Amino acid sequence: MDNELAEVTTFVGTIPPFDLLPDTLLDKVIREISISYLRVGEHLSPDDIEQPQLYILRKGALRYLDANKELTEKYAEGDICAIFCQNRIDLNTNIAVIVDEDSLIYSLDYKTLKTLLVNSPEVIDFLEHSSEQRLHSKKSKLNEAAILSSSISNTSVEDFYHHPVATIPPSSTIQEAAIKMTKQGFSCLVVVDENNINKLGTDMRLGIVTDKDIRRRCVALGLPITNPVNDIMTEAIATIDIKCNAYDALIAMTSKHIHHLPVTKLGKLVGMVSVTDLVNNEEHNAVNMTSIIHKASSVAELVTVSKLLNKLQVKLTTLGANADHIGKSISAITMAFTIRLIEMAEQKLGAAPVPYAWLAAGSQARQEQLAHSDQDNALIICDSMKAEDDVWFIKLASFVSDGLDECGFIYCPGDIMATNKQWRQPQKIWQQYFDEWVDIPSPKSLLNSSVFFDLTTIYGDVNLLEKVRRRMLEKTKVSSLFIAHMTSNALRSRPPLGFFRNFVLIQDGKHNATLDLKHNGIAPIVDLARIYALSEGVAAVNTLERLQLCSGTQSLTKSSAENLIDAYVFLTSVRLEHQAKLLFKKLPVNSYIDPKNISTLEREHLKDAFKVIKSMQDYRQSAVI
Repeated sequence: MDNELAEVTTFVGTIPPFDLLPDTLLDKVIREISISYLRVGEHLSPDDIEQPQLYILRKGALRYLDANKELTEKYAEGDICAIFCQNRIDLNTNIAVIVDEDSLIYSLDYKTLKTLLVNSPEVIDFLEHSSEQRLHSKKSKLNEAAILSSSISNTSVEDFYHHPVATIPPSSTIQEAAIKMTKQGFSCLVVVDENNINKLGTDMRLGIVTDKDIRRRCVALGLPITNPVNDIMTEAIATIDIKCNAYDALIAMTSKHIHHLPVTKLGKLVGMVSVTDLVNNEEHNAVNMTSIIHKASSVAELVTVSKLLNKLQVKLTTLGANADHIGKSISAITMAFTIRLIEMAEQKLGAAPVPYAWLAAGSQARQEQLAHSDQDNALIICDSMKAEDDVWFIKLASFVSDGLDECGFIYCPGDIMATNKQWRQPQKIWQQYFDEWVDIPSPKSLLNSSVFFDLTTIYGDVNLLEKVRRRMLEKTKVSSLFIAHMTSNALRSRPPLGFFRNFVLIQDGKHNATLDLKHNGIAPIVDLARIYALSEGVAAVNTLERLQLCSGTQSLTKSSAENLIDAYVFLTSVRLEHQAKLLFKKLPVNSYIDPKNISTLEREHLKDAFKVIKSMQDYRQSAVI
């Protein structure tokens, strides 16, 4: 091989997707390359060719203008211009690729190239698909890996529930309920209308009674066992559809602080799933950890369990669970820690003077938390509270926040915690907060909005938050000024992608020459999803759920939603793999990626993801100007 051919081979062989080719096939491709030199202003136009060409820019710069003469992309050294090879492009359309700097260009007849690569479909797919299509394909492969993994996160509730469900009429006595539970070996019964036992529609289910209800609401209180069972049952029971995921059941039980969940199919009651059912499936998983946390009798025991979180995240990542499942798992465990600490505090302090709700904000509220994140929490208290009642809530907040810190969930650097008086307020004050943030979108208001518009109730009266949230969403839907300010604030975090699709790396500090995936990749998508949700009055706080619910609305087209979802799934998967490597080495976790440590193909996917984000940010910016 002569020196010129060797130089071309070395250069092209490092560029995706040609880096996937074996040396023998790469050599055949190289021998089909034509080399040309173009000056500024010349076109790589399809006008003078009968067959599409693939171009590889060796030196110089190009720009691609679409049929509307709008700048779509810039090309720099090492970039492939496959625009004339992609299925979506008609060679007769008025598109153009123009030389911006004197350029040295390698070109390949695409028909010849396809013949050579007939047994390399992955290379052809890469060349013929847009960056959005490639990103979608990558997400599909990640989802396939998750489906094939052995994690419980991909198991249906149908694989766990007991059938048939045990029921009892409301007029039966407490003693009869205890006898039936003992004989049938069940720890709970669903209370149904005694006249419709064989027609278990949703409207016939009155409540649920558990062995714990019999102990706490009957025996402990000295209630006669001849009283009807509806005296001690829990009304308005939660249910889960048979098609749901096992993790959905876990999160539902954890958030509602229950251990039994009736399973429905097409609205009909078909069975029961319990925490024990899930725990017995796998020994060292998120469900088992949650069960252990609920049984812990001291903060020291919780600290011991918390040390397993890093190992769990590594295990789930290794098994192929996707970021959505892992985020929900870790968030559910953090929720379990919080609930158990609140229970311990109530045992120590006595009953709360008035109803309240413990709130989680940020990644935990969005169910996107990873191991040992810092804590973001708050308290919303019933308006009937008196000034002296705050003493009890101060003690509650201190006990729980201190306990979370001991368990590795460090104090919030921004002091967004219930220990801060500002975030421990009655419902009416919280309503004033939200009204002011929307009506007067100052920089401080926008900062608070980005945190507190992602809230969920961990423990207590859920209606306290929901009433505030409903009013807030009614206001954000019609407040174009607030949405415009939120958008401008969110667009300050830009993806680290330069003008020529090259990475813009951090230039100083201990993370020099890296990409910040969290703040410059994932956070912009989270911010955009929040804005879409607030614009459409969508109450969901999970990023993927927001994008899915807003898809096809005035705020977000279906194709744009799909592109953002693909980018989010890919970026979070890269972040998880990076953190798993750090955790395995017992190093502190971070979200700073050195592009040199990932494959060239992964780097291309990163660029595709950043391009999607930049495109959506640019569109959003133009929409509010």
